[in-house]
Amino acid sequence: MIHRHELSDVEWELVQPLLSRLALGRPRLDDGTILNGILWKFRTGVAWRDVPERYGSRASLHTRFRRWEADATFDQML
Repeated sequence: MIHRHELSDVEWELVQPLLSRLALGRPRLDDGTILNGILWKFRTGVAWRDVPERYGSRASLHTRFRRWEADATFDQML
């Protein structure tokens, strides 16, 4: 089920190849879940701490956001 502020399957197919796939340390949450959490945060304008837990911890969301921002992943998506 797609929630209001999440990517559709078609949108996900377009951005999935752009996401980094480093496999270091613990297994990480699914990129799609994390990206939907980041999108939810910015589309609603809430603080990181108010993003629903179904998207993962706020620390994971923020860390992945910073990583994708630093390596220009979001620029490539646009």
